[in-house]
Amino acid sequence: MMYKRVIVKIGSNVLTRPDGTLDVTRMSSLVDQVAELRKSGIEVVLISSGAVASGRSELKVSSKMDAVDQRQLFSAIGQVKLINRYYELFRDHQISVGQVLTMKESFGTRRHYLNQRNCMEVMLANGVIPIVNENDTVSVTELMFTDNDELSGLVASMLNADALIILSNIDGIFDGSPKDPASRIIREVEPDRDLSAYIQTEKSGFGRGGMITKCGIARKVADEGVAVFIANGKKDRILVDLVNSPESTLCTRFLPGRDVSSVKKWIAHSTGFAKGSIQLNAKAVSAVCGNKAVSVLPVGVVQVNGDFEKDDIIGILDENGIQIGVGKSSYDSVEARAVMGKHDQRALIHYDYLCLE
Repeated sequence: MMYKRVIVKIGSNVLTRPDGTLDVTRMSSLVDQVAELRKSGIEVVLISSGAVASGRSELKVSSKMDAVDQRQLFSAIGQVKLINRYYELFRDHQISVGQVLTMKESFGTRRHYLNQRNCMEVMLANGVIPIVNENDTVSVTELMFTDNDELSGLVASMLNADALIILSNIDGIFDGSPKDPASRIIREVEPDRDLSAYIQTEKSGFGRGGMITKCGIARKVADEGVAVFIANGKKDRILVDLVNSPESTLCTRFLPGRDVSSVKKWIAHSTGFAKGSIQLNAKAVSAVCGNKAVSVLPVGVVQVNGDFEKDDIIGILDENGIQIGVGKSSYDSVEARAVMGKHDQRALIHYDYLCLE
């Protein structure tokens, strides 16, 4: 299958040498491959790590500086170096690039979500490759993405990509320890297959995530109809091979499930972005969690928490205050409080925009 739009996530361990400096040779190889995909008519979006690692190699700081300060400083320095290198490498192919820096909270409201999507759609329509990274200079620990794997999943869903390629420094998910010669790569993952027994817990040397995160994101994105690959970014022509002959390329491929709407994709990824919440009574919880698709009606709401706008993501709590799902609110928080507990009101969350956990 020839993909029309591909999201490529490049991990820190792909772009950096063991001493933390940028591996320009590897960057150049990946850029050459992206340029080749572009010439074949495929739109590409890059989710690129490496800014913090790049900045770390440029500046020596006191060991007394706390982790957040170090991350902000290294990111501010390293992002300039990273994007400039991409600019120079893509310029050799007469390809323009644009920088997109985002934060987790930018995905929390429908308006901000659509603004980001429109920005990248405009770039793609004009032949510009978006290079996306988290804005670590202003993000703080509790509001950060788990890592760029999480960000890449959000972008893949947001842009209705055909495929998400997650490049790490290993060939995929093994059926044992990667260090064991007897271990083999799991080549294909069906939508319902449980991989918990195989996933290693080690995190990458320069990134924040590990295989647990990659597998979780891959599963969620694949369930939304996007093919997902976890592969070794240090292998020559890995991107071209994955796109042209995925069956014969060493990797782990998550087979896509049924396609879902873009709004559903946004909601499914938005558990951590809720702007507020509503608490339901036991009868409403039973109805919403039943076998039929049921909207959340104001009559079953006993409490409205926080401040939110119409179309924001809000949490849905059961009678004990435990979150059972998220959804897109048809009301702002003031209106929701005004209709709370009342009959004959329009749905607070329509079942089309409801995602249960």
